[in-house]
This record gives sequence, structure tokens and C-alpha cells, in this order.
Amino acid sequence: MAEKVVDLAERLSLFSDLWSPKVVARMNDYEIKVVKVQGEFVWHAHDDTDELFLVVDGELTVQLRDGDVTLGPGQLYVVPRGVEHCPVADGEVHALLIEPVGVVNTGDAGGPLTAGPDDSLT
Repeated sequence: MAEKVVDLAERLSLFSDLWSPKVVARMNDYEIKVVKVQGEFVWHAHDDTDELFLVVDGELTVQLRDGDVTLGPGQLYVVPRGVEHCPVADGEVHALLIEPVGVVNTGDAGGPLTAGPDDSLT
């Protein structure tokens, strides 16, 4: 059986909305998502899971209460579970996220930037 190859650049070219992660693959109980971000998100935490950010294009800063982490293309950072953080990007950033199925992008904060599940790119 042939494996399904996921072309991240191709999938990212299919949408333009910001802060709305799209599932592109699944692995065990995890979803692999692509997202476009720009501007500042909301301060939030995920009490039950770590969160991985892998920058594909652009520069992303993950603000933390005890110091910021800035990532460029090909760099990743794992925010430990329960740690409050706020992603921010001056220009448009394309990133990959790996999260357990059902994780809400705004964590414990909720609000208007909360994205619904979107597996339209799988």
C-alpha cells in the first residue's frame, strides 16, 4: 500500500485565513496541522498537553511569562503543558503543529479566535 505524501507548501497554498489550524494528517491519537498566523494571538495554556510549533516560513515569537522564544524556518519549540504562552508574528508565518486530537487552539482562554475542528485538508 502506498503511503500518503503530504506536501506542506501545497496544503498551505489552499487557504488564507489566519489562526485557523487545518489538519493535514493523523498519527495515532495526534493531529498534524498547518496554520497561518500574523499579529498577536491570545494568552492561553493547555493544561493536559504539550504544544509543538514548527516554523515552515517566517518568524514566530512564542511569548512566555519568563522570556520569549523566537523561531525561524526549520526551528521548533515545545511549550510544556500548563505553561501560559502567546504566539505573535509581525509578518505572516506558516507553521506546523502536532497536538492530540481535540486540542482547542485557544486552550483555556476561549474567545473569538477559537477555531473549530477542520480536517478539510486531509
